[in-house]
This record gives sequence, C-alpha cells and structure tokens, in this order.
Amino acid sequence: MTERYYVVREDILPEAIMKTIQVKDMLKRGEAATVHEAVERVGLSRSAFYKYKDGVYPLSELDRERIVTISMELEHRSGILSKVLSLVAGLEGNVLTINQSIPLQGLANVVISVDTSYMTEELTELLERIRQLDGVRKASVIGQG
Repeated sequence: MTERYYVVREDILPEAIMKTIQVKDMLKRGEAATVHEAVERVGLSRSAFYKYKDGVYPLSELDRERIVTISMELEHRSGILSKVLSLVAGLEGNVLTINQSIPLQGLANVVISVDTSYMTEELTELLERIRQLDGVRKASVIGQG
C-alpha cells in the first residue's frame, strides 16, 4: 500500500496524537529522560505513544528533512560557483550533486541538490542569500523531496 500524507489543522487532531507530539517534544528537549516519564506527565499510555510516534511529525520538522534541487543562472566568471557552495556549506547545507552546463553568452546553468536537514536557515532565506551573491542572475527551487 502506498503511503499517503495529509496536512491537518491542530485543533481537530485526536487527543492521543497531540499528546504523542508533546511526548516527542519533551524527549527532544530533554525535559523527560525516558518515554515512561514523558507519557506519565502528559497522561498518555505507552502503547498509544508507540502506535503513533513514527507517524506524526510537526510540519516544520518534515520541512527540515528534505533534499532540495536549486537551479541557478551564473555569470561565467571565476569563483561564483565556489561562493554559492561556500554559502550553502556555511548554513550547514550538504551539497549532494552539482550539474553545470557549458557557458553560453557568458552564462552557465547550474543545478545543485542540497540536503537541508541540518540547515541553520529556512529555504527561502537560503534562496534570497544566493540571489544576492555577485554573479548570480537567477536562483529558484525546481524540486523538493
């Protein structure tokens, strides 16, 4: 069976789902040392927690665990691609692939795939900072996975 995903407004989620999210948050922040301690504090059974824990995530957490493909138009000058790659690395992005066309009329199309799981900035901020680099004519997201 194919997995399907839905975006659901928080106020209509069942209580057990909301408490599962609370337990995961408590464990992540170190507010509880064990699952047993956390479920007791929020009033959830351990079996309910284990039933839902691998299927519920805040949208912001899923947003940070993905590979993004960015297409850019770069001027054909020394060091511009290096500046882009340094910017991505400086924000804790991990460049997975780089594809560059041969420059035509002074411009090269470059496509990079970036693992954004550990990035310190949001994707929109990364794109804006890439666009501000000298020699970058265009930058846009063409895929997310």
